[in-house]
Amino acid sequence: MLPVFLVTFPFFALIAAGYGAARARVLPLDAIPGLNTFVLYFALPCMLLRFGAGTPIGQLLDGSVALVWGLSALAVVAGVVVFTRNARIGWNDGAFGALVAAFPNTGFMGVPLLVALLGAQAAGPMIITIAFDLVVTSSLCIALSRLDGAGGQHGPRLAARQALRGVLVNPMPWSILLGVLLSAARWRLPAPVERTIAMLADAASPVALFTIGAVLARSALLAREHGASAAVAAAMGTKSALPPKAPLADVLPVVAVKLLVHPVLVWAVGQGAMALGLPLSSSALMVIVLVAALPSASNVSMLAERFGADNGRIARIILWTTVATFFSFPFAVGVLR
Repeated sequence: MLPVFLVTFPFFALIAAGYGAARARVLPLDAIPGLNTFVLYFALPCMLLRFGAGTPIGQLLDGSVALVWGLSALAVVAGVVVFTRNARIGWNDGAFGALVAAFPNTGFMGVPLLVALLGAQAAGPMIITIAFDLVVTSSLCIALSRLDGAGGQHGPRLAARQALRGVLVNPMPWSILLGVLLSAARWRLPAPVERTIAMLADAASPVALFTIGAVLARSALLAREHGASAAVAAAMGTKSALPPKAPLADVLPVVAVKLLVHPVLVWAVGQGAMALGLPLSSSALMVIVLVAALPSASNVSMLAERFGADNGRIARIILWTTVATFFSFPFAVGVLR
């Protein structure tokens, strides 16, 4: 277990550094969107492109990995939507709760962490999971979020168009596709272009991890301001315009699903697929189980805010899963190894 901690510690230390910098206002909160933009539109796509181009095409088109991951993700989404909806949680909040339970932080955290632990061969299965979550899981949850009628008569149709537009303008699927094409054709980019991509790719890991911490700190600060506004409103005898803080009963079950149910489900579905004779390697299964054991993706908070869901609840789930993963992820690696 200690060797795993020694590998994972720098990753969580960078998250803690970003959290501390934003919490102390050394990093202005207004600068965090700029960091997100750099990682999402420049550094991370270059990293995915480089891994995709350097991975054998057979690993990038592994249907068994896609099937196991897809079935598990859809089961998590369905289960969370069904079992968490209540008088406080409608379709909108339930759908984004399902997304935060099924969508791990693979791009910002998983790719650099698992490549450091398992080597470059872990990139192929991870790229498949990223593509599925970006195209299918997120689009499905956005469509489900409109079923409570909050978007009006054309809510689901509008949500579907917005989800499709989000996929088309997101550079990560395109970088994955370009990497697949380069791998299939066995082409290499011109040396100056390749070096530029390499420099941006090398910046992806530290900046992405630092940004995760900053985003979590911003969420905590906004939650504190939310509490202060509610207290002032109560003292003045008025009603706060902000929604009440989500109770633990609406947060802890989703945290448990993300860190425990999701990886166990991926492992069980993978074992079943192997028993049925599907060509799923044990190494690929280990990679996607560890992907499922990652904390929730931080970008779900931005999506929840955009679609009017309870972003405070989503931010707390992301924060708690990220903190808990410092202990749970090395344990998962030790069990699988």
